[in-house]
Amino acid sequence: MPSGTAVLDFGAFPGSAHATVAVTGQAAIQAASLVEAWFAPTATADHNADEHKVAPLIADLTYSDLLAGTGFTIQGWSRRNRLAGRFSLNWAWV
Repeated sequence: MPSGTAVLDFGAFPGSAHATVAVTGQAAIQAASLVEAWFAPTATADHNADEHKVAPLIADLTYSDLLAGTGFTIQGWSRRNRLAGRFSLNWAWV
C-alpha cells in the first residue's frame, strides 16, 4: 500500500474554510484506487501535535481529482468558519 505525507495549508490568519494539496508522483495509482487521508500527530510551525490530534473534530478530509498514473488532491473542509495555518497529513491508497 503506497503511503506518504503532505501539508495542508489553510493560509495565514484569518485563514480559509477550504484547503487543498496535490499529491503527485504516484505512477502506479489507477482510476479505481481508493485513497485515504488523515491528520498526522506531527507538529508544524503553526500547530503542535495536540492540535493535530483534535483536528478531526473540527475539519474533514476527502480526496478528489484522482488521475491514473499521476496522483490525487486532498481537500480539507473546516466544520467551522475558518482554519488558519498548516496541518500535517498522512495518506495511503490501494
